[in-house]
Amino acid sequence: MSFVIKDLCLLSGYSIMLLMLQAYPVSSFTSGLPTVLVICGPGNNGGDGLVCARHLKLFGYEPAIFYPKRPNKTLFENLTTQCQKMDIPFLSEFPQEAEVIDGAYNLAIDAIFGFSFKGAVREPFGSILNTLKRITIPIASVDIPSGWDVEKGNPEGLQPDMLISLTAPKQSAVHFSGRYHYLGGRFVPLALQKKYNLSLPDYPGTECVHRLL
Repeated sequence: MSFVIKDLCLLSGYSIMLLMLQAYPVSSFTSGLPTVLVICGPGNNGGDGLVCARHLKLFGYEPAIFYPKRPNKTLFENLTTQCQKMDIPFLSEFPQEAEVIDGAYNLAIDAIFGFSFKGAVREPFGSILNTLKRITIPIASVDIPSGWDVEKGNPEGLQPDMLISLTAPKQSAVHFSGRYHYLGGRFVPLALQKKYNLSLPDYPGTECVHRLL
């Protein structure tokens, strides 16, 4: 099972990077390399964010990572080490003022909570999400916006500019009102699609991402 999680994490993170390239290409930023704040949670979504940050660095972005709750698992430790070896900075504290984030970064990636999240948002993530709700730079959320119910969404919660659905769009995606909605990760076996009656779009050519909105 650990090998499956690792493969999905690597494929998902790479897909997220490709979608960032499509929606926010480096060439669209005129004042130097675009800076990206990647906020990672303690689960698989956080791992996806770490992989994405590493690839963003290779493709001309300047990522920085905030990763406050790090699981004691080899997979996530290795992903963290890979980012550190690429000189990607890890923030020791999260900026509490939205203006500070807007002044320091061009983009933000919400890789905090995934579809399996349930219950109340605990600290430090409650404060982080409250700050993210006030920033003006574009936010890209991985799978579902953090803090949303996987089915009902959250009209009072984070409202990202881009939603990156992984494997298949979740029911809450109908409540997404941002500019870009992409499907990432061309890794669902046909047998699994049939088992769960998933109606997934055809990916063009060799692409592993697909624009839905």
